[in-house]
Amino acid sequence: MTAQEIRTRIVDVVMRNGGHLASSLGAVEIAIALSETFDPKKDKIVWDVGHQAYAWKILTGRNEIFSTLRKTGGLSPFPNPAESAADAAVAGHAGVSISVASGMAAARDAIGNNHVVVVVGDASIANGTAFEAINNLAEATKKLIVILNDNDMSISRPVGSFAKFFGRLISSTRYNRVKYAAESAGHKLRLTFLRTAYHKIESRIKGLFVASRFFENFGMCYIGPVDGHNLEALKEAFAVARGDKRSVIVHVVTKKGRGYTPAELNPTAYHGVSPAPLDGQAKKPRDWSCAFGQILLDAARKDERIFALTAGMRDGTGLTPFACEFPNRLRDVGIAEGHMLSFAAGLAACGMKPVVAIYSTFLQRAVDQIMHDICLPSLPVVICVDRAGIVGADGATHQGLYDIAMLRCLPNLTICQPKDEQDFTALLNEALERNSPTVIRYPRGAIKKSVQPYIPQGEILAAIWTTGDWVEKANAVASKIAGCQVVHMRTLKPFDEKLLASQRAQGIKIISLENAATSGGIGEAIGADLKFGWPDEFIPHGQVAELEKLYNLDVDSIVEKLTYFLNTPPHNKG
Repeated sequence: MTAQEIRTRIVDVVMRNGGHLASSLGAVEIAIALSETFDPKKDKIVWDVGHQAYAWKILTGRNEIFSTLRKTGGLSPFPNPAESAADAAVAGHAGVSISVASGMAAARDAIGNNHVVVVVGDASIANGTAFEAINNLAEATKKLIVILNDNDMSISRPVGSFAKFFGRLISSTRYNRVKYAAESAGHKLRLTFLRTAYHKIESRIKGLFVASRFFENFGMCYIGPVDGHNLEALKEAFAVARGDKRSVIVHVVTKKGRGYTPAELNPTAYHGVSPAPLDGQAKKPRDWSCAFGQILLDAARKDERIFALTAGMRDGTGLTPFACEFPNRLRDVGIAEGHMLSFAAGLAACGMKPVVAIYSTFLQRAVDQIMHDICLPSLPVVICVDRAGIVGADGATHQGLYDIAMLRCLPNLTICQPKDEQDFTALLNEALERNSPTVIRYPRGAIKKSVQPYIPQGEILAAIWTTGDWVEKANAVASKIAGCQVVHMRTLKPFDEKLLASQRAQGIKIISLENAATSGGIGEAIGADLKFGWPDEFIPHGQVAELEKLYNLDVDSIVEKLTYFLNTPPHNKG
């Protein structure tokens, strides 16, 4: 398939199924050159992160079923070794690929003869784990090929000194004038030994004109910048890297959204798209992220000590309006979640009110910092956990199911979950006045102005203790079973122990319903008689409603199981 055919295929499927569009469009030629230069069946190709890899899926035997991308039971949205041997590693989170690939290369050094290649984004390589891997690379393995896909974009605009360094490098007029002359001569010669000599000369030329020899200082041979949309140039650079005995980094410059004009003009909007058209005709309902951004902005107008922090996700977390109005009070640290939480601790220790906006799946990367730097000294950091709960089509690497279990054991920490926008406003303002750390978790999707827990008429036989967005689901269940009350756990830690004790004293059955993993979740915390939530396994990708039905967490399935539980004598329950 040609690059244009692959791009057409990607656009067609993603605009119908949703997915990560702009990044994959920018990496098409990289995928083609990889498939023609290396052996996907033998060599290890590690993508970081996997939202670049749609073309790789198409080129490695999955084109016929590419239309099932992100659908329940269909192709995974990210590289997955269980799906194809061409996917060397899971790739849902950024920054870890060089570490994983270094281990693969070390294994190759011991027992194999294959190549190990990493495709890492410019934003991902600035992650702390990537730095650790580069620092250890010379000791870890004899040879690793790193392809740096420099598209000048993470999900939001890239930040940090690394991004500026790459920008200076590829825009240097003096450097590129000399480089162009050297490349022209090299391409005309076409002889292997002269090509090798050309790259040696080019390396010396770069040393004269590039201020930093960052990668060479870590024992890596540097090739580039290479035009990431010139297939022949890519194949030649990859061939040189393959033939070198040293570890090599190939600096490839691409355009995010390449070949699809709307994505080229607005790569942020087309980073991740939903099946709905982006033409503005269908008005989106107000969502939790948007509500968070507005609530925080209102609070910041009243208190100049409020700082907002994000790890390369200002748009996704709703912080763009905050950044526009208070640019000096927003810090975007790039893909460096651990650093962000420790940075927040430093702000709080000096009297500021830091509010961290982070997806649940990425919060996992900073649990140590929350414990050591925030909870131990009990600092007033507010951690707003977006995408908490099932997220659907992005699959196992992105389901926000584990933050409660990870954080519930930490001392000094309050964990909350609002049920509606009114509750969200109150909880965030309370957290900003609390002299200790607070986590506020909330889901992806539309937010309601007000939701009231269901209270039945007459005797209460069971109480469904639930959180946040699942209050509505609990209401629907309770309305179909006589004597069921809904209790919204406004704070998951500490929870209302007096109410729980009172209900138990009345013989009321305690039911838990949570959009999180039941292992370590609120059901365990309150000692529920019957627990509803996500099981102790990784939940695959699929539409949220389909996943809920599959795991018996839709209203009808819950009603059926709960009715049986309440109507069955205790000695017959199993």
